[in-house]
Amino acid sequence: MTKYLFSILLAGATLSACAQNDFYDTYRFGRADTLRGMLRPERTCYDVTFYELDIRVDPRKKWIGGYVDIHYQAMEDFKTVQIDMYANMEVSYILFQNKKLTFRREHDAVFVDFPQQRKGAVGTFRVQYEGIPREAPNAPWDGGFVWSKDRLGNHWIGVACEGEGASLWWPNKDHLSDEPDSMAIRIAVPAGYTCVANGNLRQTVKDGEYTRYDWFVSYPINNYNVTLNIGKYVHFSDTYTAKDGEKVALDYYVMPYNEKKAKEHFKQVHSVLACYEHYFDKYPFRRDGFALVETPYLGMEHQGAIAYGNKYMRGYLGGMIPKGMDWDYIIVHETGHEYFGNSISCNDIAEMWIHESFTTYMEALYVEHMYNYEQAVGYLVSQLPYIRNREPIIGPLDVNFDKWQGSDHYYKGAWILHTLRNTLREDKKWFELLKGFYRKHALSNIVSRDFFNYVNTFTGRSYDAFFEQYFYNAPLPEFEYELEAKGANCRIRYKWTADVPGFDMPIMVGKKGAYEWLSPSSEWQTAVIKNVSPADFKVATEFFLVREKRVGE
Repeated sequence: MTKYLFSILLAGATLSACAQNDFYDTYRFGRADTLRGMLRPERTCYDVTFYELDIRVDPRKKWIGGYVDIHYQAMEDFKTVQIDMYANMEVSYILFQNKKLTFRREHDAVFVDFPQQRKGAVGTFRVQYEGIPREAPNAPWDGGFVWSKDRLGNHWIGVACEGEGASLWWPNKDHLSDEPDSMAIRIAVPAGYTCVANGNLRQTVKDGEYTRYDWFVSYPINNYNVTLNIGKYVHFSDTYTAKDGEKVALDYYVMPYNEKKAKEHFKQVHSVLACYEHYFDKYPFRRDGFALVETPYLGMEHQGAIAYGNKYMRGYLGGMIPKGMDWDYIIVHETGHEYFGNSISCNDIAEMWIHESFTTYMEALYVEHMYNYEQAVGYLVSQLPYIRNREPIIGPLDVNFDKWQGSDHYYKGAWILHTLRNTLREDKKWFELLKGFYRKHALSNIVSRDFFNYVNTFTGRSYDAFFEQYFYNAPLPEFEYELEAKGANCRIRYKWTADVPGFDMPIMVGKKGAYEWLSPSSEWQTAVIKNVSPADFKVATEFFLVREKRVGE
């Protein structure tokens, strides 16, 4: 999710990353960054097919411990693999075929030595571990474990680790490109407490002073989406019915003193799921159901178990949506992530725009669906002050970069999609493009080039200069023009000034409500806009994310 919070482009891709690389030369990356972010041979040699996480949580000591069984298939011959576990957590031993394996640690990486494994082989190894995991300084933006108390003084625990990575609390191949096909999550907590994780609860098991909750995820899942929530929860449920009649279980876990409020507030989930079904497809994780889990931090898109901490308020803690609207930002945004982020996932955190830009744009689609297009545009316009244009949206690959200076991969990315929509000149085509792209790539990992290629093929024209300008360069393209009155009309000279040669996006200008299309290039052109004076002339910046520069003013 979270506010203010990105694999590898295919060889020979036509987009240049020169501007991106020049900008990020100001950052210094070391061995720890590449170990965490790069698909090294010790990672690509095996594919994780299934995780079994089995741990105990001691809230008094802020301690966790247990094991992870990692099921794999060898993609190449190998004798060494890399897994990841934060250096402050102790790896006790690693077992393979009932024998302890040797391993060495370097920063947050763990290199494990195996007997020779041949391509195609399948196997399982167990990592036993324990420790006091990183505590979140400011969840969810600066993540880790959240050891909190509810208003009655009971333990209230969660975890949020999108940028930091799941290896801060359990051992795994901590790279976005490798999602298991499914996962078992078994968490033992002190008796009297409930533990909510992803997927479906299969059973609870009494174990002395602890109770173990056994959850099962039946879909692929991002490692950072794996979660636990521990508290004195009350549970209630509902059902969403898709257009074709298929039922989806809705489960809600909230603090007991908020139950009445939650039962009313969470009714809006139906309209959110209906909206996204309309624009994209049915809710993608139907077998596992949909859940909201009240948390002591604002929110996170944990797959099928969304962290909810918006205090049952409209908007974003009461703000950030225009007057006259009444919807919960966290429900709308995090449910959007079930489509972009959880169903469609990026391969490298450098391309996190795939998660955040689409989901932020989905907020505007929700407004359009529930209200109208004009209010959706107004909602997008209200986000313009948050766009900073100080760095490219796509970050450096292979280093797990999550140090953006602002939130352009949210708001600017949403505006790029809004701009792209308007260049098509036909909303029917735009919605066909969105739905077709989502359905083609649902439940898979993609790179930016996958979307760029889809747009090029769908439209029958190359948008490569558009994508390079907006995603790999920080500045906006500038529409430069000069005006001259010609009776009741207006003569305009105009051109684009952009970082990318060949940038040629069409744009609307003239009188609001009666705009005319221009097709600027990097060369000066001339046109006459009828029935518009220079004083009334406007560039349609409510539809296009550009800078404008009027020459001669």
